[in-house]
Amino acid sequence: MQDGIKLQTLIAKTTVIFDLDGTIVDSAGDLVNSINAMLAILKIETFSSDIIHHWVGNGAKMLVERALSGQLEIDNDLDEEYCAKALAIFLEHYKNNVCVDTRLYEGVAQTLNTLKQRGYTLHIVTNKPLMFVEPILKTLTIDHCFDTVLGADSLVKKKPDPMPLNHICKVHDVAIERCVMVGDSQNDILAANAIDMDSIAVTYGYNYGKDIREHKPTVVCDHFSELLDYLLPLS
Repeated sequence: MQDGIKLQTLIAKTTVIFDLDGTIVDSAGDLVNSINAMLAILKIETFSSDIIHHWVGNGAKMLVERALSGQLEIDNDLDEEYCAKALAIFLEHYKNNVCVDTRLYEGVAQTLNTLKQRGYTLHIVTNKPLMFVEPILKTLTIDHCFDTVLGADSLVKKKPDPMPLNHICKVHDVAIERCVMVGDSQNDILAANAIDMDSIAVTYGYNYGKDIREHKPTVVCDHFSELLDYLLPLS
């Protein structure tokens, strides 16, 4: 737990918005398998799981373009048609293997259920295409925890743009001050910071090898269950 001042800033919350990959679920295994399957079909050298792990977090299109570039920074001269072909191959493979090796991080199921019992409303805002999100939530039996699930294609903009967070607030008629964003990457924290929403960053996810503290989240946690230290029972 961090200092008491930061703890006080989260007492008035009623709504928790979660990222998915790298926050609630470790999906790296299935993403790695599908990226390497795509590269193999295209007759391109595959990569280790450690390398691909650092490319995850900005959605499927960027993950594919990073794989085609062979690095985090995308090549400017990538052919658009070729990228579209590669993305289609990746999505088809991933669709058929979306929750083979994907797992909940330790403490997630118990923590989500406890937050629900404490009176919080829970939502998901992820940069993963929506068609993949619901099968994962159902397979891991946590779909009942969330009132709203937004994917990369649910709105015209995605994180780090704050549009999805504003959408949650508007649809559920909840003030920004009553919400907190929980995520593992700069996209989550930047989206929250853009509208002065408090945020909780977890350190174990996918943030391209960078320290999430650089983006000034309200609170930093090393374990998912630490959320319960900050999100106390609603009176």
